[in-house]
Amino acid sequence: MGFADKARNKAAEVTGAAKERIGDVSGDDRLRAEGVAQRGDARARQAGEDVKQAGRDMKRAVRR
Repeated sequence: MGFADKARNKAAEVTGAAKERIGDVSGDDRLRAEGVAQRGDARARQAGEDVKQAGRDMKRAVRR
């Protein structure tokens, strides 16, 4: 997992949070739902990257 992946996931999470809040304030349920979905997707992608990294770390530890 590179820095670019982490930054992309964090940017998507922040954008989703902003959409969610704007949707709350403006009463736009579609925008709020879009924000919730975007945040969830970003968190899921980051969790997947974390799992892959943990697997790589375990593989390296076993080799030593």
